[in-house]
Amino acid sequence: MYKKVLVPLDGSKLAECVLSHVEDIAKGCGTEEVVLVSVTERIVGLGERRVIHATEPIPAAEPVVRVPVVVGKMQRQAERYLNRIAKRLDKKGIKVRTEVLLGDPAHEIASFAEKDGDGLIIMASHGRSGLSRWTHGSVADRVFRHSTVPVLMVRALVAAPAA
Repeated sequence: MYKKVLVPLDGSKLAECVLSHVEDIAKGCGTEEVVLVSVTERIVGLGERRVIHATEPIPAAEPVVRVPVVVGKMQRQAERYLNRIAKRLDKKGIKVRTEVLLGDPAHEIASFAEKDGDGLIIMASHGRSGLSRWTHGSVADRVFRHSTVPVLMVRALVAAPAA
């Protein structure tokens, strides 16, 4: 039924709670490919602006910020992480591909699923509410609202605090 399944992962154990569901659906629905995806957000550097008057000496040059290097490191970390998960699924007989995207997570996930022809997105909802949801937003909620592909959300269970 679902020939391709897209699985967004952010590196957290909470996001990985979907993997058992992914395995069951991939095996039960004759899925041809599972696509593991991670999104690295763009880094925006904001420099300090200062007005220099003609009578002032010109300040020394500020150090150059190498944003592409930082993004490259983040991308390599995401690739290593996804490859570890892919190996686990591959050992269970599931064909897996990995992709690291750059941009706004919700937008990139929904766009990628549509362009890639994925039949289903399976992702975890971290279960944030109140102030936490307002400050951090809900990527899962935004993907659900903007995706043209069906979305299966799995509530990530948080361990109860010790008494």
